[in-house]
Amino acid sequence: MAFLFRPALRQVAGRALHTQTTSPASTPATALSLIRSQPSHYVVASVAGRKYTLAPRDLLTVPRLKDVNVGDVLSLSEIHEVGSREFTIRGNPIIPPENVKVQATVVEHTKGRMEVIFKKKRRKGYQRTIKHKQTYTRLRIGPIDVVESHS
Repeated sequence: MAFLFRPALRQVAGRALHTQTTSPASTPATALSLIRSQPSHYVVASVAGRKYTLAPRDLLTVPRLKDVNVGDVLSLSEIHEVGSREFTIRGNPIIPPENVKVQATVVEHTKGRMEVIFKKKRRKGYQRTIKHKQTYTRLRIGPIDVVESHS
């Protein structure tokens, strides 16, 4: 019985050998300079606890940020990925803030559309209609600065 399982084990070991990843040949400094040389950039950043793919001049709508006013400039510190058309760098889990700088300007505080929630319990005469508007903050993304590190 043990003889029948040996070829399958060899196949699994052979497959695992082919799926190993190789280490990247470039260092983070050269990768940042390659991205810097490209014309357009994007970042994947966490804003208000969620990840968004952002490019310069994007208008981002996030749930209401209570401690900011219209016109404030926010510096996005949790950047998970930065890239261009041909190159990408992923952080582990984030890219250090001294390597990539992204700023967002608070454009407005606004409300969404009217949400209607209807609750009912059948045969009891219980009906409730609850209406509300969710509050949002809109951010304008500024230029993405990929800083060349001197290490």
